[in-house]
Amino acid sequence: MSIAGFEVEVDRGRGLETEEMTLNMGPQHPSTHGVLRFVVKADGEIMRRAIPDVGYLHRSIEKISEKVGYHGFMPYTDRVDYVAAMFCNQGWGMVTEKLADIEVPKRGEYCRVIAAELNRISSHLLSVGTMILDIGAITPFFHAFREREKINDLLEELCGARLTYNYMRIGGVAWDLPPGYEEKVLAFLSQFDRMLEEYDDLVTSNKLFRARCSGVAAISPADAAAYNLVGPNLRACGVRYDVRRDEPYSVYPELEFDVPVGTGSAGAVGDSFDRYLVRILEIKESIKILRQCFQQIPDGPVVAKVPRKLKPPAGDVQIRVESARGDMSWYAVSDGSEFPYRCKVRTGSFAAMGMIEELSKGLMLADLVTVIASLDIVAPEVDR
Repeated sequence: MSIAGFEVEVDRGRGLETEEMTLNMGPQHPSTHGVLRFVVKADGEIMRRAIPDVGYLHRSIEKISEKVGYHGFMPYTDRVDYVAAMFCNQGWGMVTEKLADIEVPKRGEYCRVIAAELNRISSHLLSVGTMILDIGAITPFFHAFREREKINDLLEELCGARLTYNYMRIGGVAWDLPPGYEEKVLAFLSQFDRMLEEYDDLVTSNKLFRARCSGVAAISPADAAAYNLVGPNLRACGVRYDVRRDEPYSVYPELEFDVPVGTGSAGAVGDSFDRYLVRILEIKESIKILRQCFQQIPDGPVVAKVPRKLKPPAGDVQIRVESARGDMSWYAVSDGSEFPYRCKVRTGSFAAMGMIEELSKGLMLADLVTVIASLDIVAPEVDR
């Protein structure tokens, strides 16, 4: 039956009348962080399931690569994940370099890692800051975004942009580090260490925050593998896998860092709190990586000599980078011309979206906001 435009199912089997209502969350909802829609089947406050409805941001980015050429496609990659665009730049650069057998100078690789790890911190700050905002607290959001703005200033000084960077190039990076950049980044990291301790006091040990996240939407390692979860969402389930360590690329083999995993410290392993905590711990590891990069970065050029009309030999290759949302896979096919024959990118948000319907069963309506925030879903990564 239909009531006020909603489909309602009435169960009179045992004399107790219940109704299943179909509700819309999104596509213009602040907690979805983008144009995402969920069709929620609920019985009172209990969700039977929440079905993702995607496609609102589809822009045919992969198809565009076939028309603009290898160099011309780099600015478009920023739009795959505008929250962590450095990894998209790096992925496209790496897959093209593998196609064309181009070697990136060592200093250029270090510049890439510095830019990427700053962007990882920035992305995780957005994730953890908006997560607690969605759950109901506002003060920690301003603490996180205050530090994120400082990183945006550093990235703007590096490449002239604060969101869609277009910093990397096929063969390296567009520019070397500006004068005094090392001192500015290290000064920021020194005060940022203290901010993380403050944030831990404010959020991580907060009883209300733990109560809202503890045991909510816990994911087992087997389920995580079955749904192809990657990145912090996978590691929160206790799976110690990181592309930077397990299938190393760039200069990551020369750097020492840990791979944090979920331990169930507030409830169950792989729950919403573990997904939050793993991102906090990853921020600390990125700080370690950045300090090592500035200690080890060599002199020299930052970009290789690459033909303006790049025509890689015919063939197909795949590479993987550890984005802020996990394993980002780039696949490209060359037919020997200056335009890619095909391009495909696999993203972490798309994989996470596929699991929400299963995770939502039996949760409270209010917990859907927690689940979306803890999975750190970014809408353009889903649709492209």
